[in-house]
Amino acid sequence: MPKSMKVLRLHGVGDMRLHSEPIPEPEQGEVLIRVSSVGICGSDLHWFGEAGIGDELLSRPLVLGHEFSGVVEDTRSKLNGSRVAVDPAIPCLDCEFCLEGNPNFCERLHFAGHGEDDGALREYLAWPERNLHQLPDSINDGEGAMLEPLGVALHAVELGKIQPGAAVGVFGVGPIGLMIVQLARLAGAEEIVVTDRLQHRLEAALSCGATQGILVSDDWDKKEIWSAAKNSGVQVAFEAAGENQAVETAVEAAKPGGRVILVGIPAQDWTTFAASTARRKSLTIKLSRRMRYTYPRAIQLVREGLIDVRALITGDFAMTDYEEAFQIAERRE
Repeated sequence: MPKSMKVLRLHGVGDMRLHSEPIPEPEQGEVLIRVSSVGICGSDLHWFGEAGIGDELLSRPLVLGHEFSGVVEDTRSKLNGSRVAVDPAIPCLDCEFCLEGNPNFCERLHFAGHGEDDGALREYLAWPERNLHQLPDSINDGEGAMLEPLGVALHAVELGKIQPGAAVGVFGVGPIGLMIVQLARLAGAEEIVVTDRLQHRLEAALSCGATQGILVSDDWDKKEIWSAAKNSGVQVAFEAAGENQAVETAVEAAKPGGRVILVGIPAQDWTTFAASTARRKSLTIKLSRRMRYTYPRAIQLVREGLIDVRALITGDFAMTDYEEAFQIAERRE
């Protein structure tokens, strides 16, 4: 075991620096993990580009990264030597919300790469053993990291309560949106209309099961959505862009009595939509908060080939190539 490790820390807007630090010592209930693969998430890009996310601001050099897999290197653990996907959320399991079965609302939640909690863009970390999920040989390290965003998509789709034969809209088809498209198809949606500002994402969505893709701009005509949804709207509208235009489109596209699920994280700490439209349609609007107890199901979906996460991995980089990796992610390439 080496005595030091490489660690990436965010010091300010766009200011990532590579450090050498001691390998952490696991505390009670924790095990040591050698990190294998880390995804760059949209929320990581908020931290990178804004030095914060929502009302949480950077207060110290922070290690980003909450989508990750690794190998347990701890002889005290029954999982020693195992490849694992790692749940980045550490709930207290004792507060009102945890006891109600909603650990994603935990009052004392710790989350990798957020606030005071360092994430996985480092070679080793100590993490609670209860947060580890053993990976089968059929799921590689990169796919193991993708199980976290798949869990977020799975939770959002469960909130949407998609019925077989339904028409669904997905507004913003980055990685989360593309997984929602696949899950909506699996849930029995007949029509899946998607929008995005990037043509290559629309093409990816169509290959994932979307039935229609609409390229949008600042001044596009939202009536296209109604035409695509047979002029009756969609039963469930998912906003997965983190952009207010997508929120407005979701509200506009939903049919009367429909459901709107807001998944994206906006750059500004606010969201707006036309209250008169939402009220007259009597829409149910839900905001999705991360996930709850989704890892076992996510692993099963990928292992059985029902959801393809491998196709969503568009590049692999060494930790030392972090500048290029973050620039490509920022450009949405």
